[in-house]
Amino acid sequence: MNKAAGKRGRDVGPVRAVGMMSGTSLDGVDAAIVETDGHWLLGFGSSRYRPYSPEEQAVLRAALGRWSGPEVDAAAAVIDSAHAELLAEFDDVDMVGFHGQTLAHEPRGRGTLQVGDGAALAHRAGVPVVWDFRSDDVRMGGEGAPLAPFFHFACAKMIGATEPICFLNLGGVGNLTYIDPSHATPDAAGALLAFDTGPANAPLNDLMQSRLGQGMDRDGALAAQGNVAAGALEAFLNESYFTRPPPKSLDRNDFAEIVGKVSDLNDADAAATLTGMCATGVVMAMEHCPSLPARMLVTGGGRHNPVLMQMLRAALDCQVDPVEAVGLDGDMLEAQAFGFLAVRVARGLPTSCPGTTGVAAAVGGGRISRPERAGLPA
Repeated sequence: MNKAAGKRGRDVGPVRAVGMMSGTSLDGVDAAIVETDGHWLLGFGSSRYRPYSPEEQAVLRAALGRWSGPEVDAAAAVIDSAHAELLAEFDDVDMVGFHGQTLAHEPRGRGTLQVGDGAALAHRAGVPVVWDFRSDDVRMGGEGAPLAPFFHFACAKMIGATEPICFLNLGGVGNLTYIDPSHATPDAAGALLAFDTGPANAPLNDLMQSRLGQGMDRDGALAAQGNVAAGALEAFLNESYFTRPPPKSLDRNDFAEIVGKVSDLNDADAAATLTGMCATGVVMAMEHCPSLPARMLVTGGGRHNPVLMQMLRAALDCQVDPVEAVGLDGDMLEAQAFGFLAVRVARGLPTSCPGTTGVAAAVGGGRISRPERAGLPA
């Protein structure tokens, strides 16, 4: 990390921010540079990926759903170490957007918990770190998720979209952003609608791990050999979540019981059925959108699953493409989002609004930790 970096952050010009994301799939840390003034995307820089070891993944899994205790402390240590290690590979950045790792999420209950010490990371990196993005939104009555929609809006503007468009992120949980690019700003009424669609890769990954000792159904190879069990799919669709209007969000384990719905199926049929559940959740989500989008751009690990992508194309009445079709990086889009959001926080701009999280009014979440030395901007 360049200790002289940071000088550009004082004015209204472009900032080079590195966003860092550890998602619900628990595969590793993504980090990517974005150049932005907080309003427009001006360019993308280099990116890095740091996978978690099997031992680190086990520590993180043991902490899921917990709010405190030794398991949470151990997970926080893994997150801090892995992010600091990866951040050391970057140079010439002005600030960091540090998401941390979500362990528990109950926006209508105990709140939300992302572990990771932004202040310690700022001290080690020598540049300001923006972190704890979700808590303010939840305190103000919002869901605290999803948070990437403001970035998706900027992406839609960058690619010159003129008709409504959707971004679909298929990580551990699925989330959808509906964008009307005719609006000038993301917090304008009607510009955005965003919410979690349902489980995505998490149940399938858990099935693969428990049955076969594998982290994922790579390229949908196992699901391609099976058939979707109609009875299990119908039971899944009876979940009240799908008919509940947005705003709405999910914890990674909110649908953990669906693995039990396929317990009597062979491996291939179980994988196909869980894949079908993910696609069906997206189809149900489209019923909440104001209109049919011209295109759906898919990001996250799910876009690498050809069985899932074919299910979506067969079921949706719009064009479905990976985000690479418009020149974006689907592996790094979430990390880039938190670099973009970091700049918005630093400049006092909102990061969520009623259309994205259901918060009462547009709010700029996140707190800023500065390194313990003078001369660096927020």
